[in-house]
Amino acid sequence: MTAELIDTNASEIASEFVKARRRAGSPAMGMVMTLIIVVDEDDVEGAMQAARAASHEHPARVLGVIQGDARGAGAINAQVGIGSGWTGETALIRLKGEVVKHAESVVLPLLLPDSPVAIWWPTDAPHDPAADPLGALATRRITDTAAVTRGKTVAMQRQCAAYSAGNTDLAWTRITPWRALLAAALEQHPLKVQRASVSAERISPSADLLVAWLSSRLKVPVERHGSGGPGITEVVMQTKEGPIRISRADGRLATFSSPGQPDRPVALKRRELPELLAEELRRLDEDDIYAATAAQLVRLEARA
Repeated sequence: MTAELIDTNASEIASEFVKARRRAGSPAMGMVMTLIIVVDEDDVEGAMQAARAASHEHPARVLGVIQGDARGAGAINAQVGIGSGWTGETALIRLKGEVVKHAESVVLPLLLPDSPVAIWWPTDAPHDPAADPLGALATRRITDTAAVTRGKTVAMQRQCAAYSAGNTDLAWTRITPWRALLAAALEQHPLKVQRASVSAERISPSADLLVAWLSSRLKVPVERHGSGGPGITEVVMQTKEGPIRISRADGRLATFSSPGQPDRPVALKRRELPELLAEELRRLDEDDIYAATAAQLVRLEARA
């Protein structure tokens, strides 16, 4: 159930939300947050599909913002509705002309009162998300350096250098299962790690973060090796009793090897975008471990 609003404004969009709920017979909806998605026209379909899947766990008012050509007279067009697989409300807002430079003035009146605000850039994000006018509206700012159009490694370095409380990156979210397995491995084998290595595709922001995380937590040298992928393929932690190794060649099933124990298979599937987004929306406070990892990555790059 979607309404098209041409040459509209924030007040009319807010009014259409109320009308849509009444038409659906749901004057009140249990939404827990506002999610702003800043996306290009080419990527809007995939981003909104991911947000729709994530909304099953996090009912939200989702505001998709497409910033068009900033030249000429300002105009706001919107598609507003509920239903169609969404658990909350959605507005896809297309801006053009002078209003592109003031997108926050359109979005601000549409935020749900007294509830958290998250913002997600599915592809190219500002170098400093917290200083961005739209980013400043949110308490949780989600980027994805693995999806930028060019310069993924440089983008990761910039995001880490510009870290502010509330920032996160889906490249970090992708290594949650790796970090859990590695932490569990050291609990099972409380051995002193002497050095470690990470093997992954040549360009992999997630691998860069995993190197920084291991270096920060273990206080040992961590080498970065290239592989054919997909993604991260192996992590090895060397101890005096032998290596603790997690290898994943196919992106689905890993092999866990440890001193004095037989190899065993471990599920370690590469996760899809909706699952990653849903994980990040579960946590709206500061991620202290990511903050420390980002600082460590900056230090490692400075040394290099």
